[in-house]
Amino acid sequence: MFTGIITDLGIVRSVEARGDMRLIIDTSYDLETVDMGASIACSGVCLTVVEKGTGSFTVDVSAESVNRTASAMWRKGARLNLERACRVGDELGGHIVTGHVDGIGTVVDISPDGDSLKIDVSVPAMIAPFIAEKGSITIDGVSLTVNGIDDQADGTARFSVNIIPHTAEKTTLGALKAGETVNLEIDVLARYLARMQQAMARR
Repeated sequence: MFTGIITDLGIVRSVEARGDMRLIIDTSYDLETVDMGASIACSGVCLTVVEKGTGSFTVDVSAESVNRTASAMWRKGARLNLERACRVGDELGGHIVTGHVDGIGTVVDISPDGDSLKIDVSVPAMIAPFIAEKGSITIDGVSLTVNGIDDQADGTARFSVNIIPHTAEKTTLGALKAGETVNLEIDVLARYLARMQQAMARR
């Protein structure tokens, strides 16, 4: 479990194609405090530490994860938003994040808004109903608040978030460009509420 508060920027040192994809990720984490088998969210994707090196950790990424996430993160040199799993008693600074990507969004516009950046993201019809104004959304592992949402006739939607200067500097979001794709995780409460409504409708 995570909160969407990024604590390090990692860099993909190497990518190796095996049965699964193996990545070595450079980090400033004190790896003495990271257990083998620990979970680390990498730009919103929960991955398991399978090896540790000097200033780096290794993860295996299944074909399922690769197919369901933004492809740019799985290349040498890619920067990743990193967050270690929560411990009982940790401050919940963002919102409850599982590290399971629900869909891929496309950045359609970036514009200045005061000192912040306003980012507009287009989302597929599959997850559009789960996004609500002033609700929580995770973009590439970063917990954010939805400013507004505009539903489209084809069932897709376009929502906006504001990125304050601190977030732009400490995460990959400050370097986003229009046309790039991002990992999205909807609020877990919305997911369970939708499931409950489906079950009730069948009765």
